[in-house]
Amino acid sequence: MAVPSQLAAPASRAAATFESINPATQEVNARFAITQPTELPSIFERARQAQKEWSARPLRERCAKLRDLRDAIFARRDEIADVITREVGKPRVEAIFAEVLLALDTADFLARRAPRWLRPERVPHHNLAMKAKSGWMEFGPLGIVAIISPWNYPFSIPMAQVIPALLTGNAVLLKPSELTPCCGQLVGELVEQAKFPHELVQVLQGGGEIGAAIIEAGPDKVFFTGSVATGQRIAVACAKKLIPSVLELGGKDAMIVLADADLDVASSAAVWGGFMNCGETCISVERIYVEQSIAERFTQLCVAKTKKLRVGPASDLDAEIGPMIRLRQLEKVEAQLRDAVARGAQILTGGSRRPDLGENFLEPAVVTNVDHSIQLMREETFGPVVAIHPVANAEEAIALANDSPFALSASVWTSDTGRGKEIASRIRAGSVMINDVASYYGISEAPHGGPGVSGWGHTHSRLGLLEMVQVKYVDVDRLPRIPKSWWFGYTKELAAAAGHFVEALFAPTWRQRLSAAIAKRGARGVIFRRDRI
Repeated sequence: MAVPSQLAAPASRAAATFESINPATQEVNARFAITQPTELPSIFERARQAQKEWSARPLRERCAKLRDLRDAIFARRDEIADVITREVGKPRVEAIFAEVLLALDTADFLARRAPRWLRPERVPHHNLAMKAKSGWMEFGPLGIVAIISPWNYPFSIPMAQVIPALLTGNAVLLKPSELTPCCGQLVGELVEQAKFPHELVQVLQGGGEIGAAIIEAGPDKVFFTGSVATGQRIAVACAKKLIPSVLELGGKDAMIVLADADLDVASSAAVWGGFMNCGETCISVERIYVEQSIAERFTQLCVAKTKKLRVGPASDLDAEIGPMIRLRQLEKVEAQLRDAVARGAQILTGGSRRPDLGENFLEPAVVTNVDHSIQLMREETFGPVVAIHPVANAEEAIALANDSPFALSASVWTSDTGRGKEIASRIRAGSVMINDVASYYGISEAPHGGPGVSGWGHTHSRLGLLEMVQVKYVDVDRLPRIPKSWWFGYTKELAAAAGHFVEALFAPTWRQRLSAAIAKRGARGVIFRRDRI
């Protein structure tokens, strides 16, 4: 769930502390000391000591600790929601559903599934030459995992990565966004409350400078969620040190609405999908391609429903659209809207500031008369804006949906599920929902991630869990006293026998295979010689 790169600027070298600001009121929530790069050697040393002790514990004990963490989150659920709403400004309903609930479910789900997913896995051997061997894969810890998390989902995103990291036996260095240090500190407190080993999870506070220093110090893997620009810099830094990484760098999600869709339901989904979390969501609906015959009615419904949305601070429990995180992010969205209007687009509703509420409030906007030459259709829009583009048919919609460097997720709306599946299979995206938007992110079994500039790797699901492990293959030979036919002691006869063996397995006709098998049988003495070097 991407964060714009300008919001990840390094903190000043001279600054010793920085502030958490309430985006709705501009009040200071708290002040935090910046972690200094000079502290990292001792931080890494303590993390490695804690990880060594933790990884030695049986998996069932680590699963039990996850349940303790789940219970700690549940016990403090109201406090967690309070901290999130103060630091990010999102409505309390979203803080509970998209943050607290997701973290609870992740801990509960992985504690139940991990014993099956992480147990040694047998590897059957199909090759006749290897039938005398027994092999399996083991899933061990990486060591120290660095998690650099964003401000838009400051609790659920890091928790969805911290939890599997701990379960698989790793230590964690968590650097929360400098805009949401309170939420990051809360993650550390909950791990301590659940009585994990001391300093197994350490929270490092500050901006881009400390993030860069963490990578330079050499963690065993880096997980980053944020902007494309910052992700590219992290990818380069990791590549220089051969550190593997998982990058989730945002999306430009397309919504395809076919003529047979339920327009009332689809329009409600478009409005929620585009404006949840004030549009500051990597999988929010941004581009809507709707078949021409229903475009006018669909657009009318979207406009009418958008106008009904209540904008206000999270302290107003009836508010549905909160403030944007900072004024500079609001100004970036305004610049995209100005570019769209200058190129012929029309804003049907919204797009205006609400200074009566505060400097970071922007009314959600519905835009039409758009094409793919404008920023609004090419760049990620991290704000409350949806753009509607009529299309002649599904083929045009698919082509336009795929005309983007982003490929995180998408949705298809139709009453014909079979047709929806066929269209979904042709959309370039990491996830495609049929008759729903975004909620797959709350499905613990569903992987999250996408190709292109959306990044690489996965979080969530078994794929996300396996991003946290080092896979080791172990093999046992069942005939340890017999030298192998491919060992040294090469002869012309052995080369001929090897050729017969290959022919017996892979010749294009059965007659050729049978002939080679007969010849191979005559060469058994050559193959099973015991006078190998």
